[in-house]
Amino acid sequence: MQRELAIEFVRVTEAAALASAPWMGKGDKMAADGAAVAAMRAVFDTVNIDGVVVIGEGEMDEAPQLYIGEHIGSKGAPVQVDIAVDPLEGTNLVAKGLPNAIAVIAVAPRGTLLNAPDMYMEKIAVGPKAKGCVHLDSPIEVNLNAVARAKGKSVSELTVVILDRERHSEIIKKVRQAGARIKLISDGDVSAGISVAFEETGVDVLLGIGGAPEGVLTAAALKCLGGEFQGRLVFENDEQIKRAKAMGITDLNKIYTIDELVCTDDVMFAATGITDGDFLRGVRYTGEWAITHSIVMRSKTGTIRYIDAYHKITQKPEYYPKDVMKMDK
Repeated sequence: MQRELAIEFVRVTEAAALASAPWMGKGDKMAADGAAVAAMRAVFDTVNIDGVVVIGEGEMDEAPQLYIGEHIGSKGAPVQVDIAVDPLEGTNLVAKGLPNAIAVIAVAPRGTLLNAPDMYMEKIAVGPKAKGCVHLDSPIEVNLNAVARAKGKSVSELTVVILDRERHSEIIKKVRQAGARIKLISDGDVSAGISVAFEETGVDVLLGIGGAPEGVLTAAALKCLGGEFQGRLVFENDEQIKRAKAMGITDLNKIYTIDELVCTDDVMFAATGITDGDFLRGVRYTGEWAITHSIVMRSKTGTIRYIDAYHKITQKPEYYPKDVMKMDK
């Protein structure tokens, strides 16, 4: 993929963030998500790529746009890619005005992103310093001791981020018994998974069960950042097993490595903050301007860019809801 596409992908996530940010704290997660989806779709169709959505808002009969299998961009364009999208990762976070909501995409050459079914995935993620030190099937205390050694810390200095769910009660118990600290989050495990690669976030490990599509997005980001991710699908019923098999998944107990989830060394990842978070600031307003903070990464070159952009609201395309806020005089 051409490096020039990086700024185009940032335009896509910026649009989704700008469209959903006015809904922050208003309690309407569906409206926020709908605005983000429509904006992301509109901008994607201006990018000169032939893209297929492999991680999206659901199946064709569940989502009107950005559904799995949908073609976006310019069909027949020379650059053929797989696209993983989450126009609003953390719908509840935006609705409640909580941190770490982001708009996020990952793009890779056609056939290189796992077409993950919309179900749960057991996950472990660590940053570059602990790469190669963990395994999804290892006991929690073994993994934490290995990460502590790799990072030159004691286990008591480690912070493990976990979704605050009843299903994680045993994991939480074992992490505490091992002596590590825990950061419980209500939603948004893509942002949490990425945070393990940034020392300034203070997060060392992601553990637990979250969405499989979010797992692929996290793996794409960590591929760019030099971290490690492992995941295994969690099936709740026979229908999910049938669905996974229809998508070509035959080994139901398989542990997917980062290189199996993202089967390329040329993946691009972009995200824009919607609410303030661990590594991205949320959308801010000043006078007639909206300010966005984004990150774009490319695994092939090992480049990580942060982008601050000022958007004149009165000149944004029609997908941006100009009437939801009053301009400062």
